[in-house]
Amino acid sequence: MERTVRLDAGPVSREQVVAVARGGARVELGETVLKNLAETRRHIDALAEAEQPTYGVSTGFGALAIRHIPPDRRTALQRSLIRSHAAGAGPAVEPEVVRALMLLRLSTLATGYTGIRPETAAALAGLLNAGLVPVVHEYGSLGCSGDLAPLAAVALALMGEGEVFDRDGNRRPAADALRDAGLTPVTLAEKEGLALTNGTDGMLGMLVLALADLNRLLDTADLTGAMSVEALLGTDRAFAADLQALRPHPGQARSARRMSAALRGSEIVASHRGPDCTRVQDAYSLRCAPQVHGAARDTVSHGELVADRELAAAIDNPVVLADGRVESNGNFHGAPIAYVLDFLAIPAADVASIAERRTDRMLDITRSQGLPAFLAHDPGVDSGYMIAQYTQAAVVSELKRLAVPASVDSIPNSAMQEDHVSMGWSAARKLRRAVDGLTTVLAVELLTAARALDLRAPLRPAPVTAAVRDLVRERAGGPGPDRHLAPEIAAVEELVRSGAVLEALEEA
Repeated sequence: MERTVRLDAGPVSREQVVAVARGGARVELGETVLKNLAETRRHIDALAEAEQPTYGVSTGFGALAIRHIPPDRRTALQRSLIRSHAAGAGPAVEPEVVRALMLLRLSTLATGYTGIRPETAAALAGLLNAGLVPVVHEYGSLGCSGDLAPLAAVALALMGEGEVFDRDGNRRPAADALRDAGLTPVTLAEKEGLALTNGTDGMLGMLVLALADLNRLLDTADLTGAMSVEALLGTDRAFAADLQALRPHPGQARSARRMSAALRGSEIVASHRGPDCTRVQDAYSLRCAPQVHGAARDTVSHGELVADRELAAAIDNPVVLADGRVESNGNFHGAPIAYVLDFLAIPAADVASIAERRTDRMLDITRSQGLPAFLAHDPGVDSGYMIAQYTQAAVVSELKRLAVPASVDSIPNSAMQEDHVSMGWSAARKLRRAVDGLTTVLAVELLTAARALDLRAPLRPAPVTAAVRDLVRERAGGPGPDRHLAPEIAAVEELVRSGAVLEALEEA
């Protein structure tokens, strides 16, 4: 993972966003960027001195844009804008979300279209590099004009007000934390309040992080699905490349390849390939796994396309164009991101749903092909994984509710000046919960399939599934009398979340 992300000629990549948000990578502003910022700022300074008012430079904001603000009140104007807009409520959002938001706002500032001063952009980079995370609240953004309250909370910290989390996770007054980090609070000049707050950076940051998570989880779903097929004495023949080619969706082909590869060399699969096997075809949750997982992959690919376009954007209102014009626009509207955030919640729910069905099949003696009831050591005395499936079902039900779109809602605000909004922040927040839920569901399937494979002994699983089963055994015990199951589910969740499961797969 990159340790330094340099903002220069082009947009940041999704990988760089993850490196800064989760990996703590530093951020640098290139010399070209600083030069362009200074050049653009000269246009703002000229407009600030002009008699004719310019929105965002010498006027109020939103429905108050009709008031011309005299020069001696403009510092107070910027300060008031940030203080009033930092009006969030609810719990603090995750530090990785705030770091992603900060980087993406800085990336837009670096384009030179916002009119911000070079020193203000550098101050935002300094805040990131000092490991200070402004306290951003759960509620406050309608996804239009961008993520106002969350971005205002960041700008407030730049001014030395509000609260931040330091490197050790302590919540402190921003003024104290900046002082201890050797940073000087910023006094905002004309246009800078808008430049710092008028963007889609929160919802975009959460989209980028979710895409990284979903790619990992879909790879994991292919693996857990293959383990369930193996444990249930299913066949890999339905995953053959020539069958998949009849329906040329790229995600489906990728998932089928991965599932076939995971099952290669399995004694369990080979044990029922002969003429003695009377089963004609597997249930849909086994046979159709590549189709469901693959459709989810293709949805993620569409999300990546939207994210990459947005990463290349310069979102602000008004913007400073190359010829010096300052023009109002609607690019801050979050609809393009909100739609795809909502879209991604659907496959997250459906991949979880099919995984839960595979899990339930392994626990049911009428469908599990000879496995003990609930995979219990002594069914009746022991309940095995009965209630683990209840947990899965509860999460899947929640995921279905989270798949209801947020972006179809709109509540007018700002005295009807902002009469249609995207709710993209809300779509992003529920997608994060959906990603967490899918992680739990796949962890339970992995835990269940690992025990089922153990119970197929002396037949040996495939090298890949055996390696993953062995990794699970390092955190969760094998078959035996009932024990406290919640810690084992949590431990396997962490294996999935950390990528350790995929690392074991690749090594095998």
